[in-house]
Amino acid sequence: MLFALNGEMQNIERILKEGAQSAATIEQIIQLETGEWRNSAKRKWMSIGERYYRNKTDILSRKRTAIGESGAKEFVGNLANNKLTNGFIRKLVDQKVGYLLGKPMSIQAKPDEYLKALNDVFNGYMLRRLQSTAKAAVNAGIAWLHVYYDEAGALSFKKMRSEEILPLWRDEEHTILDALIRDYEVVVYEGIKHTTVRKIEWWDTQGVKRYVVGGTGLIPDVVVGDAGSHFTVLQGEEEKPLNWERIPFIAFKYNEEEQPLVEIIKSLVDDYDRNKSDNSNNLEDLPDSIYVVKNYGGTKASEFRKNIAIYRTAFVEADGGVDTLGLDINTETYKTHQEQNRKDIYEFGRGVDTQAANFGSAPSGVALRFLYSDLDLDASLIEREFQASLEQLRWFIDTHLYNTTGVDYSGADVTFIFNRDMPVDESAVIDDIKNSVGILSDETLVAQHPYVTDVKAELDRIKKQKDEALGQMENYAGIGGGPDAGAGNQSQSQ
Repeated sequence: MLFALNGEMQNIERILKEGAQSAATIEQIIQLETGEWRNSAKRKWMSIGERYYRNKTDILSRKRTAIGESGAKEFVGNLANNKLTNGFIRKLVDQKVGYLLGKPMSIQAKPDEYLKALNDVFNGYMLRRLQSTAKAAVNAGIAWLHVYYDEAGALSFKKMRSEEILPLWRDEEHTILDALIRDYEVVVYEGIKHTTVRKIEWWDTQGVKRYVVGGTGLIPDVVVGDAGSHFTVLQGEEEKPLNWERIPFIAFKYNEEEQPLVEIIKSLVDDYDRNKSDNSNNLEDLPDSIYVVKNYGGTKASEFRKNIAIYRTAFVEADGGVDTLGLDINTETYKTHQEQNRKDIYEFGRGVDTQAANFGSAPSGVALRFLYSDLDLDASLIEREFQASLEQLRWFIDTHLYNTTGVDYSGADVTFIFNRDMPVDESAVIDDIKNSVGILSDETLVAQHPYVTDVKAELDRIKKQKDEALGQMENYAGIGGGPDAGAGNQSQSQ
């Protein structure tokens, strides 16, 4: 039995050894994954999302064509080629980000020193960075924050370009990272010349490996260091390399599918641009009428057209003449199509069309919430994803606080409140808050008040005001002023 057990152990060791020898190396994994990633549709949509947000739509690359003598389309240069871009993507993205993160995010946490530490992290710069991250998430489907320590030793966060980050997920839900590859380009100077160098970083829980892509494959990056830890700490005069227990990158998703907004409505935006540009071309190119020329004495149609345009004169033979046929542009069909197109863009883009006919009627209450229902739905989905990301971000903050202060806040209850910036009927909201006194906590009610921007500061002011009022009442009643306080007040009143 003992021999059989030893034999099984030897067999297992042999299998593990052979598996280790046949497994791909990190360099092979990088080359395989990055090769697929750089040509993937997902990465291309990220670039398209960024381009469309900058209003660089496909219409800008269109060339004007016409049917040539061979029957095929040929490029023409003597016709109008207006390229009218419409910034729907930019407006919808900014609308979503402004609605969800336009107002400062509120944090509720206990104890107070933990809340103060969180507010120090989520300062104005961090809230601005979250807005930028949300914009990148909508444009690319997913955005990334990198956790690191700056040169002063402060815990810091950097938004990464989505196209540069290739995550290797452990689970199908894309919540846990096994490793992460950063594939990016930098400009380096060689004398007075500059060239672009492609670099790759491999991040896992053991640290980071750095490479430069050369003609023969991956070369260790000796300039910045071919390998290193996540960060270093100074112990005395010696730097000690340390790694986080997690990979220091946090994903912020636009939706569960990591699908960018542009992928959903690009065809509608392109159609709107195309029809609007074509209509502009028609208005510029087509004359009010077509000339019908009989027995024209000239030799070329171009000559006739030039005479009409410059001299307003047609030269014809003795029995010739010039008649005109009127041209009507079907503006009603164009208008109907574009109006429906615009409605579809805002419906499937889940936004609010501020040019809609019913928007200018100053809606309030239920009508206002109905107009914002699609935007609010999309914001709720974004918030759900961001709440999960903020919990991962909090893990790094809690670990940092434990390492620097020795206090463990990981078990504390924390609530991140997104104060959505929707136009509201303030009177109705205030009335609802009044009616909820005694049912909900003061903190919750204050957080919902339309005039409050800093919940903690407002609660402190309310407490101070109550304490001052209580002090005035005590002084007036003579309470706490000693046994003669009442008599003194009485004598003064006499």
